[in-house]
Amino acid sequence: MKTRDQLPDTPPELSSADQAWMNRLVDEWSLLADLAFADLVLWCPTADEQVYRAIAQVRPNTGPTALEEDLVGTQISYEPDQLVAQAFESGTIQHTDDHRIHAGVPVDVTAIPVMDGRRCLAVVEMHSNRVGLRSPGALEDAYLEAAELLVGMVSRRQFPLPGERRVPWVSPRVGDGMIRVDRAGVIRYASPNAVSAFRRMGLTSDLFGEDFISLSRSMLRGPVERSVKDQLTGVGTTEVDLETDRANVRIRVLPLLDGNQNAGYVVLSRDTTELRSRERQLVNKDATIREIHHRVKNNLQTVAALLRLQSRRISSAEAKAALDDAMQRVSSIAVVHEILSQGFDSEVMFDEVADRLLRMVSDVAATGGTVRIIRQGSFGSVPAEVATSLSLVLTELCQNAIEHGLGSNAGQVLVIPQRRDGWLTVEVENFGEPLPEDFNLADSTSLGLSIVHTLIADLGGEFTLSSNDDSTIAAIRVPLNR
Repeated sequence: MKTRDQLPDTPPELSSADQAWMNRLVDEWSLLADLAFADLVLWCPTADEQVYRAIAQVRPNTGPTALEEDLVGTQISYEPDQLVAQAFESGTIQHTDDHRIHAGVPVDVTAIPVMDGRRCLAVVEMHSNRVGLRSPGALEDAYLEAAELLVGMVSRRQFPLPGERRVPWVSPRVGDGMIRVDRAGVIRYASPNAVSAFRRMGLTSDLFGEDFISLSRSMLRGPVERSVKDQLTGVGTTEVDLETDRANVRIRVLPLLDGNQNAGYVVLSRDTTELRSRERQLVNKDATIREIHHRVKNNLQTVAALLRLQSRRISSAEAKAALDDAMQRVSSIAVVHEILSQGFDSEVMFDEVADRLLRMVSDVAATGGTVRIIRQGSFGSVPAEVATSLSLVLTELCQNAIEHGLGSNAGQVLVIPQRRDGWLTVEVENFGEPLPEDFNLADSTSLGLSIVHTLIADLGGEFTLSSNDDSTIAAIRVPLNR
């Protein structure tokens, strides 16, 4: 599907409304390609009025292509027998059925001028492969009859109509199932796929002659503010879900116009039973995962509370400090699980986690003055499997910065995260006591530093600790795309 930023060659003199409409046409025109069994190419004039440039192209899903090469970006010059030029100059639909040979294949070509009053904005060129054209039958006749009406609507700038835009991975396509409804709301044709989808929902007839509104009334799922008739046969494109206890079908209703007269509707249908079943399974799975994270968080908070109670009953300063450290580490992990329990994402916006951890560390800092821990920069989104280790690492580094850097003094600790080229770098800087001159990270017996070193190694990252004349910096670097 082309989007607006993929149509750079749209004539600049077109208004923003014209450009938006042309982009909408390219979003929706696969319907015409499939119904007409034809390749479509959108040609726009260039600064040279005698030259036209192809700015978009689509191939049919219902038949063989007539154009093996991609024409987007190519140009054609004015020639008297060139259909694009003829359509642009005359403002009328031009057609040849002499089976012109293109790349060894006989092809019929139709050039459709897109008119805005008397002004031609662009030309849609249709190429039909005659060799691979399907044998005439009820399905082919219904497709081509609807395609003929769409050709007129494109020329009059009536297609696409306003309404709900197509969602490529959900919206039904012509090949999924097609129903032709007349202006009275009676079904005049239903493709085999459409009949199969509705029979799976419990219908026993072949749809022909059924009243489309009555058929859909009991199965319509969605808002009830509008009547079923208004919802399904309004002035624009509508897409809704039909549901029974047996199956789900998504339908897309597109009004057809013959001039300014209602010519009925094309209804595209897609059996979404399996898709909806998978969605429900995913929702249940996500809810289960959230519940697990919630229970883990509660259990960790219970463990932290037990450690806190035990710490209060111990008179040994060394044992008390060890229990307090353990309590803080457990609480750090609990924060991550609390965030994960609040959403379905497999990633964590880590800034919220970091800010809560920094407040927790500064609140329990054993100093004689005020300690401020300031975050400068954003962690951004961090994979859930990285977030838990990162929370522990951040807690340990900040706690070490306060205890060993600032000691009993007031001061501040800076936490500076940066993301670059798939890596997250975090520096924890304090402006207190420097590292001892004989300090060697590899020989350190500190439990906190050992935890940091082990966790960062498990993540495939790097950990360094250094001092300069003004500060001590603990730096970690971990990959985010593992």
